[in-house]
Amino acid sequence: MDSGDTAWMLVSTALVLFMTPGLAFFYGGMVRSKNVLAMLMQNFMAMGLLAVLWALVGFTLAFGNVGDGGIIGNLDFIGLRDVGSAAGFPLAPTIPFVLFCAYQMTFAVITPALITGATADRLKFNAYLIFISIWLVVVYSPVAHWVFAGGWLAELGALDFAGGAVVHINAGAAALALILVLGHRHGWGTEPMPPHSLPLTMLGTGILWFGWFGFNAGSALGANGIAAQALMNTFLAASAGMLGWVLAERVRDGHPTSLGAASGAVAGLVAITPCAGFVGGMSPIAIGFLAGVICLFAISLKTRFNYDDSLDVIGVHLVGGLLGSMLLGLFADASVNEVGVDGLLLGGGGELLVDQLVASVATFGFSFVVSLALAKVIDMTIGLRATLDEELEGLDRTVHAEMAYAGLDG
Repeated sequence: MDSGDTAWMLVSTALVLFMTPGLAFFYGGMVRSKNVLAMLMQNFMAMGLLAVLWALVGFTLAFGNVGDGGIIGNLDFIGLRDVGSAAGFPLAPTIPFVLFCAYQMTFAVITPALITGATADRLKFNAYLIFISIWLVVVYSPVAHWVFAGGWLAELGALDFAGGAVVHINAGAAALALILVLGHRHGWGTEPMPPHSLPLTMLGTGILWFGWFGFNAGSALGANGIAAQALMNTFLAASAGMLGWVLAERVRDGHPTSLGAASGAVAGLVAITPCAGFVGGMSPIAIGFLAGVICLFAISLKTRFNYDDSLDVIGVHLVGGLLGSMLLGLFADASVNEVGVDGLLLGGGGELLVDQLVASVATFGFSFVVSLALAKVIDMTIGLRATLDEELEGLDRTVHAEMAYAGLDG
């Protein structure tokens, strides 16, 4: 066991957990004031519910039978059986096994929570809890096994340092499936639905940016040079994403906005996530900038294709995750990480690019199909959507019997 690695991973675990409250504020500022507590509750409940499910069954399905080249883990670690404080787990040999489990638990918490941005203002609270509980077991854990635990995509040669496929493509595909069943918000496209508190969104962005250093640099699973490179790449990509979005917004609309700055930073963070420990030099700036520009234009797809992605989960997380995963096939640098290979632009040929495409398509297809089926089953049984009266009055008051701002509606 290495004390330095252990100390860094303890910090990284706390950083990634802090991202979920950050996500709550990021999303919470963008909804209308009558739904802000409902958004915060959905994200905070993910920390309670999904952590317990991860310990019971999620972890073993994701990380049981490591390196088998298969599609799902076994039940060796069910209920945290044999997950102790000794080091030696093959994926993280220098830190306590239980710490690796806890670190991965924070990923399992925030990934389903990302979906809440797409379904804001209209998803029933109990339906949300049932959906994410089942989704963690039947979608997230298998995909994590495919990529993070030496499953079939890892054996194929696909790379995903911290979750471009496992987290962002996975959650984005599920969000798309869910909103196709859920339908539009009442008044979508005919009445304005502006963010009620952009300061909250900016605060959430800062927390996410801060926590993302644990998300990406922590995925090195040790205090080492790869972690340092991942940290630098994360910082640069977020900065470049913000610049790309705001510049494109200024050219297109004539006004750089605070919401654009926040969204651009997050787009850069999403795109660098799969690449963080496999690229170096100026690559993270190119990746982040491209993400900022492309994700800005991707959010307009919801109008063109008539789906109501309330807070742009599809445009930022799905598109950003797909973009980052594919750009890794171009910018990967084997000199940064001996586990990686050179991408197309560094003379490595197109093999990695093809592997990244296969991983992206497989993750999207699996998550979308299973999530769509799950959403339809829930909708046909208990129902997915709040009633019209609940939606019009606001979920804070009708579901939680509380108000974020006394005396204010809207």
